[in-house]
Amino acid sequence: MLPRLRRKAGVRVSIRQRVTVANSKQQAKRVRTAARQRLENLRYRTQIKTLFRRLSEAVEAGESEQIEAAHRRLVALVDRAAARRAIHRNAAARRKARAARIVSRQNVSA
Repeated sequence: MLPRLRRKAGVRVSIRQRVTVANSKQQAKRVRTAARQRLENLRYRTQIKTLFRRLSEAVEAGESEQIEAAHRRLVALVDRAAARRAIHRNAAARRKARAARIVSRQNVSA
């Protein structure tokens, strides 16, 4: 059963988030800011997963133009996410290496 949700100090609370009791205006603002940043980081992570799926689909289809475009978009997004610290730089490097491995697998089979 979900806990009852209340509005305290003007903080919006959704069902997925925990209820936080801010003791000051500044803490309430930090809660809002952190929630906004969490959503932005989530957007980066889900977009990276989507681009990985599109890259894999392009490799399976064997269309080299789509593979190049998907790989370029994926690498650019991973770099941007790492620069904004939405993902760790080592995680970014690992994902870029994984993408390069997927692309090189296509070049070997072609």
